[in-house]
Amino acid sequence: MDRKKELFERTPVPKALATLAIPTIISQLITMIYNLADTVFIGFANDSNKTAAATVSFVLVFGMNALANLFGVGGGTLISRLLGKDRPEEAKKVASFSFYGTIFITAVYSMLCLTFSDTVLRLVGANNAFILKYSYHYMLWVVVIGGIPATLSMAMAHLLRSEGYAKYASFGLGMGGVLNIILDPLFMFVILPSGQEVAGAAVATCISNVIAMVYFLLILCKLKHKTVLSISPEYIGPGFSYVREIFATGIPSALSALLACISNLVLNNLTANYGTEGVELAALGIVKKIDMLPLNVGMGLCQGMIPLVAYNYASGDHKRMKKVISACRVAGMGFALICVLFFEIFSEQIVWVFIRQEKTLALGSSFLRIVCLATPIMFYNLLATFSLQAMGKGPESLLLSVCRQGLVNIPLLFLLNSLFGLYGVVSTQLVADSITMIISTVLTFSVFKKLKEETRE
Repeated sequence: MDRKKELFERTPVPKALATLAIPTIISQLITMIYNLADTVFIGFANDSNKTAAATVSFVLVFGMNALANLFGVGGGTLISRLLGKDRPEEAKKVASFSFYGTIFITAVYSMLCLTFSDTVLRLVGANNAFILKYSYHYMLWVVVIGGIPATLSMAMAHLLRSEGYAKYASFGLGMGGVLNIILDPLFMFVILPSGQEVAGAAVATCISNVIAMVYFLLILCKLKHKTVLSISPEYIGPGFSYVREIFATGIPSALSALLACISNLVLNNLTANYGTEGVELAALGIVKKIDMLPLNVGMGLCQGMIPLVAYNYASGDHKRMKKVISACRVAGMGFALICVLFFEIFSEQIVWVFIRQEKTLALGSSFLRIVCLATPIMFYNLLATFSLQAMGKGPESLLLSVCRQGLVNIPLLFLLNSLFGLYGVVSTQLVADSITMIISTVLTFSVFKKLKEETRE
């Protein structure tokens, strides 16, 4: 615990942030690569229906991210704050409740997806029989059979980071990603027959997530006497008393992922209306996967920042907390601007990696040049949301989460679609993030002004 206190309290801010953020960024990038790997390998079949199936199925994966965030981010930030107040026994109760809460809520989600599979898949954009068939195979293996291993791995990674064990968290998620990259071609082109590429990618993902979950369970057993991250069932009951505090930050994070899921659902359905062969949907799906690079780096930075902000906020060292947020802002905005420049110059070459079909390639290149413009603004909003979550500012972070993907983005999708058609749909995130940035600025200024006044008192 002394080494952890050194990291949270006295290590220079850039080094402390790097210690927690770099492993997290690496695991995010590996996770991104294995998500991209599914699309890349499926793209080798040069079948837009299969690529579109991977796109619509991924909306359901966003749903699992929401469930993992509910208890992983909610429980994790509370654990960091409790450690900042030197209350380790209470942190144990939070950890156990978060662990079993993730299992329960994921089981419910998986069963609902299976029971209403046809309705769910049509709802997320499967607009023809081929896309429906392929997306069912992906959903069955990744969401139904592999749902609990996937969400539990993500939640345990969040909990490990909350106590400073970023390397363990990152290695587990990264290992799952590397395994998926290795297993993808094996199941898609060797073990399963031709035509089953989507099912092969899904089976590979499922197996990778199961192995990652086993790794995390072994790590928790190894750290049993060194960590507050207990998974003992005896703490479930006492953990119920922290539901409100867990959900205060967990719900905004989960809602952000859930609204992203709904936003993608609307996006897929609007895009699907512009063609029956899945070309437009495939092109936009590829661009959204490419856009995951800056998104995942930004998420990694912010997730690495959360324990430092939460701990120092709770311990009263607000000066150090602000330095952490500032260092994160400089690093994230710098990377975002580099991405914009790279995507604008090499858009066609980047999309070509995913698919060679002429029409899809042309559309994808055009879409990417528009979508990438939102990258710096997106990071600005992410940083504001994660900072407020780390400080336990539930209502404020909830408002930002709802605005970016819900109140602003979804109505704009319909409005810009009716005004400008397909390219209006593609431009929506840029406009939505720009509007949300204004709200982010006002909210964070208000919170920090109040904090400054409280500190003076």
